[in-house]
Amino acid sequence: MGGERAVGVVTRGTTNPNRLRRMDRWIAAAHGGHLRRTDDPLAVDLGYGAAPWTAVELLARLRRVRPDAEVVGVEIDQDRVTAALPYTRDGLRFVRGGFEVPLPGGRRPVLIRAANVLRQYAEDEVPAVWQRLTARLAPDGLLVEGTCDEIGRRHVWVALGPEGPRTVTFATRLGSLHRPSDLAERLPKALIHRNVPGEGVHAFLTAFDRAWAAAAPLSALGARQRWIAAVRTLRVGGWPVVDGPARWRQGEVTVAWEALAPR
Repeated sequence: MGGERAVGVVTRGTTNPNRLRRMDRWIAAAHGGHLRRTDDPLAVDLGYGAAPWTAVELLARLRRVRPDAEVVGVEIDQDRVTAALPYTRDGLRFVRGGFEVPLPGGRRPVLIRAANVLRQYAEDEVPAVWQRLTARLAPDGLLVEGTCDEIGRRHVWVALGPEGPRTVTFATRLGSLHRPSDLAERLPKALIHRNVPGEGVHAFLTAFDRAWAAAAPLSALGARQRWIAAVRTLRVGGWPVVDGPARWRQGEVTVAWEALAPR
């Protein structure tokens, strides 16, 4: 750390208990195997906000997968760090910092979660931030960066490894969904301005809305069955859906980054 200046700007700090449950649930499923195998099960909650709920919850959820997991909450606002200190416990602590991700002893985290952090940045700033954060990861580590609404009903995130972006995941509480393109308002900064004709993410959401409409007869069986059918239609139509029905049942779908990357 050595007195390195914290990199970044203070976020709004909005936070609520269970706001990131959908992201955490996906992390445990998608990255749980590596978390179990790693010699240093350290995760970072970057920009946890005005209250430390998300860091507390992340530790609890990761410890269901790896009982000795640790979480460091990193915040650029010293007042927020000070307010979080009473929540320090075994495996959980809080430090001031930003995109430099200050960790003692040169430790490299197996996971960096950055939720609702880049929303206020310009789109052209995102690649450099991604590169800086992924450079801090342990080998085979994961950066999860995305955006959700205030109570976590709708969430979209990008998963990145040290080599760069891998996938985009859309997750929602299905009972609140009118159509899949409702999730467009929660696209991460790298994609939110790309939801226009000619871009991959726009084509994907358009196809998803069509598949959702075609699956309307299944509404009698519930929104879950309608979602599963719509995602199957996307896969059959050639979209590179990389997960399966076990995740779709949760109101999720994960797509290869290359299909949605800005053009």
